[in-house]
Amino acid sequence: MNGLVNINDIKTGMTIFYDNKLYQVQSFQHVKPGKGAAFMKVKMRNLKTGTIIEETINSSVKVEKAHVDKKKMVYLYNSGNAYVFMDNETYEQIEIEPDKLGDSLKYLKENLEVQLDFYEGEIIGVTLPEKIEYEIVDTTEAVKGNTTTNAQKDATLDNGLVVKVPLFISLGEKILVSTIDGKYSSRA
Repeated sequence: MNGLVNINDIKTGMTIFYDNKLYQVQSFQHVKPGKGAAFMKVKMRNLKTGTIIEETINSSVKVEKAHVDKKKMVYLYNSGNAYVFMDNETYEQIEIEPDKLGDSLKYLKENLEVQLDFYEGEIIGVTLPEKIEYEIVDTTEAVKGNTTTNAQKDATLDNGLVVKVPLFISLGEKILVSTIDGKYSSRA
């Protein structure tokens, strides 16, 4: 069940109750000023609304750790008003409304394995792989002689996402895109 933890013992990815709301810790920093008590600067995402806040919390504060169930599932398809995921072990399928998926929507593609996070039986979020492979379905060809350092062009991926890629990337190539910042990472 849920338990209290000292704010100094939190970790990135941990789910906690703070100010009666459910948050996932994004990052944290211990601060020990010359005078006065130590404190923590914590960046966390509200799992109900998706908003990110930064709080300064006294190091003596205890927060309640929330038990979140994590389940690996595969994205199947968009049914029009919901996104359908399947558990690979039980073959159980569930539908999730777009607002529960937030920014993750733009990275979804068929057969992508993701982790769904549940709290008390309710879906509170989706965790994507850090990098996802896509195929380029539309881009312009590089102009010969254009050797501008770090020059980039738009490329449309097989799931409809448009990202900036280096000029040497061409139509039909497979690339990796970071789900952290939505940018081109490398060739696949």
